[in-house]
Amino acid sequence: MFADIVGQSAAIEYLSRAIATQRIAPAYLFAGPEGIGRRLVAEQFLSLLLDPEQIDQRQLQNHPDSLWISPTYKHKNQLITLAQMQVQEIALPRSHPQVRLAQIRAMTQFLSQAPLEASRLAVVIEGAETMGEAAANALLKSLEEPGNATLVLLAPNMDALIPTLVSRCQRIPFRRLTANQVAQVLEQAGYSEILAHPQLLEMAQGSPGRAIAHWQQQQAMDPDLLATTLEALQAPQDCLRLAQTIDQALDLPSQLWLLDYYQQHFWQTYGHSALLHPLEKAKEQLRHYAQPRLVWEVTLLTLAEQSSSGWSENPI
Repeated sequence: MFADIVGQSAAIEYLSRAIATQRIAPAYLFAGPEGIGRRLVAEQFLSLLLDPEQIDQRQLQNHPDSLWISPTYKHKNQLITLAQMQVQEIALPRSHPQVRLAQIRAMTQFLSQAPLEASRLAVVIEGAETMGEAAANALLKSLEEPGNATLVLLAPNMDALIPTLVSRCQRIPFRRLTANQVAQVLEQAGYSEILAHPQLLEMAQGSPGRAIAHWQQQQAMDPDLLATTLEALQAPQDCLRLAQTIDQALDLPSQLWLLDYYQQHFWQTYGHSALLHPLEKAKEQLRHYAQPRLVWEVTLLTLAEQSSSGWSENPI
């Protein structure tokens, strides 16, 4: 039961006891950051709910009594997940994916059916914090009368959802992993090389999933771009040239990742927040669809100006 999951002993103990005693709540909220095991626990929990005798023999996504909902983009009047866009090599739009009202309505229709094979229906809503008000209200109605079903919501924390949704869920907190647990997961997953990159591990903040995502993003970046140090930027033309390169070479998610990378570098090297503010401001502007090249120009020029007054006045 709950094989190959590192950490999260409290969550696993609670869910195991619920299954053993057949005291299954109508709805659960798995609260915690991405990449620490929420999804894996949800998959195994659903498998145990739906088919406890054949957990290793059935593909969960093919079970007629389960439904997995992920945030979607709108593309050519279709709802499409990030994974589907990546498989089809569709360029990501500037908007953010959401769990949409149409998906919750489809879930409501699914819940109106009787189970075909299992004793109950089961639904997982990944990225539940991305729901808009209309979708959240529609979900609330389903939680008020779930029928013969169990719903699992995945969200970064309880504050990410409206209180009325949280109040109708059994809350299961998920914790960040220790450094040793992160190392164990990375080694088991075949990513032990990440352990030689302390900056990526610091960026992951106890999440092996994020560590892997950071590693993959770093591998996809132009090495020359990563080798460019902002400390070396002095002349305005150098700042403008780098801004142009970043704007032309990277999509929005990669630009946001690069800002995180720079932030972690400055924090480790200098340890004071004055350098982090322009980078944090740049992330906020990019998330609100400001013109990327202009954002980078202003940010790099600001950092160059700060460097002229001495970045290392307050070293760690």
